Amino acid sequence: MLGGGLIKEEEEDERMNDTVLVPPPNFSMVVDGIYRSAFPQSIHFSFLLSLNLKTIIYLCPEPYPETNLDFLRANNIRLLQFGIEGGKSEASESMPKQTITEALKVLIDVRNHPVLIHCNRGKHRTGCLVGCLRKLQNWCLSSVLEEYRHFAGIKARATDLKFIETFNTSLLRQCLYSLIYQYQGYGSNKRRLMYEEENLQQKSPTAKAL
Repeated sequence: MLGGGLIKEEEEDERMNDTVLVPPPNFSMVVDGIYRSAFPQSIHFSFLLSLNLKTIIYLCPEPYPETNLDFLRANNIRLLQFGIEGGKSEASESMPKQTITEALKVLIDVRNHPVLIHCNRGKHRTGCLVGCLRKLQNWCLSSVLEEYRHFAGIKARATDLKFIETFNTSLLRQCLYSLIYQYQGYGSNKRRLMYEEENLQQKSPTAKAL
């Protein structure tokens, strides 16, 4: 009986090792501890587990699927929803500045890391949020816009590019009072943005925690 039990455990370990980790479409690491992607499906859950996520920033207004919520609850991952309507064409309205600003506050707080940002396709809403983060990181504008185009492909929108170009990061800096660069762990010294004051970790009125 003992030998049979050991064989069964070894077979289970082998099956786990043989599990193929499938990332969501448009997946990429933004910086150490921040990831982006399209909407994850159940086939992607094993891959998400490998990221040891603490938070998901969801940029769509639609309710989160119950299957995904069950996965988050089972793995103690917090979901913060910033509902931004998805445009269908170039004529779509620009991104809501206040919502993007509130999402950025969550994104740059390292206490929420590792964090995954996603919308539906991982192109427009996610691309605008990442683009604004890049401006906060002092990337040159041409590189910021090129990254947006890389993920949006032929679906790149002039309204999104204009939004990123004109987004005023000083508004965010004023809200944060004292935003600093700090070298933070994960096994390597990466320059990370974080809040200086602990009391800035208050739930945003724009975000909906689920």
